[in-house]
Amino acid sequence: MPSASRQSAPQDPDPAGLALADAVSRLRRAMRRAARAQGPGSSFPGGLSVAQLEFLSCLAENPAARPGQLARLLRLAPSSVATLVNALTRADLIIRSGGVDDRRTAVLELTPAGADVVASWQRVNALILAAALTALPAASKRSLDSSLPALRELTAAIDALADATVPAPQSASATGVIAESA
Repeated sequence: MPSASRQSAPQDPDPAGLALADAVSRLRRAMRRAARAQGPGSSFPGGLSVAQLEFLSCLAENPAARPGQLARLLRLAPSSVATLVNALTRADLIIRSGGVDDRRTAVLELTPAGADVVASWQRVNALILAAALTALPAASKRSLDSSLPALRELTAAIDALADATVPAPQSASATGVIAESA
């Protein structure tokens, strides 16, 4: 029997939806390329991967989260989250507390250095967008400005779709699953 999410999905994608998906995909790639160009040696802030930056950003939005909670939010396998947690802990970007007897009960928090990396990532993205916006005609800027509420609603609807699908991936690479999300 088809799941509820499959029943509501259209059989043939809407051309407007395909065009929006293409534009969003191209925007994400352009943002990643521009962010790399901003960093030393063509790297992201802190020399981190997109997966690591997205993980830190998610933790910043969900302070004192448990690894399992972050796995669900990012749609990652627990083993991928464990890999990210171990690397980010070694880099002194997050602190893992609790969970001495059961590692699943641990609580994660950003260190001051981790918070600085997240702020740097946000700053890089804001600077890229600000610079790009100066190159646009006034009409395009107004159009983008007026579309912000709709983009926020679209983001919430996409988040709801992700939340409606309960099972998390069983195996996923920490870099492959969310590499497209920057």
